Amino acid sequence: MSAPLGVILAGGQARRMGGGDKGLLPLGSTTILAHVIARLQPQVSEIVLNANGDPARFAGLGLPVVADTIPGFAGPLAGVLAGMDHAATRGFDQIVTAAADTPFLPADLVARLGAQARGQAHPLVLAATPRDVEETKSMSKSGLIRHPTFGLWPVALRDDLRAALHEGLKKVVLWTDRHGGREALFPDSQAFFNVNTPEDLAHAEALLS
Repeated sequence: MSAPLGVILAGGQARRMGGGDKGLLPLGSTTILAHVIARLQPQVSEIVLNANGDPARFAGLGLPVVADTIPGFAGPLAGVLAGMDHAATRGFDQIVTAAADTPFLPADLVARLGAQARGQAHPLVLAATPRDVEETKSMSKSGLIRHPTFGLWPVALRDDLRAALHEGLKKVVLWTDRHGGREALFPDSQAFFNVNTPEDLAHAEALLS
C-alpha cells in the first residue's frame, strides 16, 4: 500500500473541556495537536486537518483545513467524508484518520491498518485494543474495543458514506460493519488515550514526562 493521505479529525465541540479546540491546548513544550502531527506525519504522504469554523486559527500549522460538508456536527463520519473528498481531489485512494486529541497515537498505526486490509476490495479497517475489565464502549463481536476515529478508509466509498450521513447515520461502526470492515489489533491501549477533560490533560502531561 502506498502511503495514504492522513486526516486529523478536529471537528468535535469539546464540551467537557469547556469548548474550543482541544488540539491547541498546551502539552509539554508544544500543543496536543503538534504531538499528533509529529507522530502521524512520518506514516503518511500528506496531512489535512478536518475542522469547522474559522480555519485561520490553525494557520501556524501549515496544513490544509477542510470543514464538514454535512451540517449540524454529524460526528466523526462527517470528518471522514471531508477527508475522503479532499483525498479524491489529490488522487489518493485511501485515507487514514487520527483524532486531534490523542497525542500518543501508535507509530505503526498506518502499517498495522494496512496489513489488516490485505485482500479487501475496499480497504476498511478500524484500530482496536484488548478489552479492559470495565470497558464496554464500541466493543466488537471479537471482544475488542474499536477506536472509530482511527481507521483506514477507501475513497471509493465516499458517495455511499455521504448518502448514509444524509440519511442520519452517525455511528461509525454501523457503517464499517455494513461494508465488511475489519479490526487491526494494537496491544497498547494507552496509545489511544485522548484528552477529554482537564484531568485527562494533567494525565497526558504525566505520561509525557
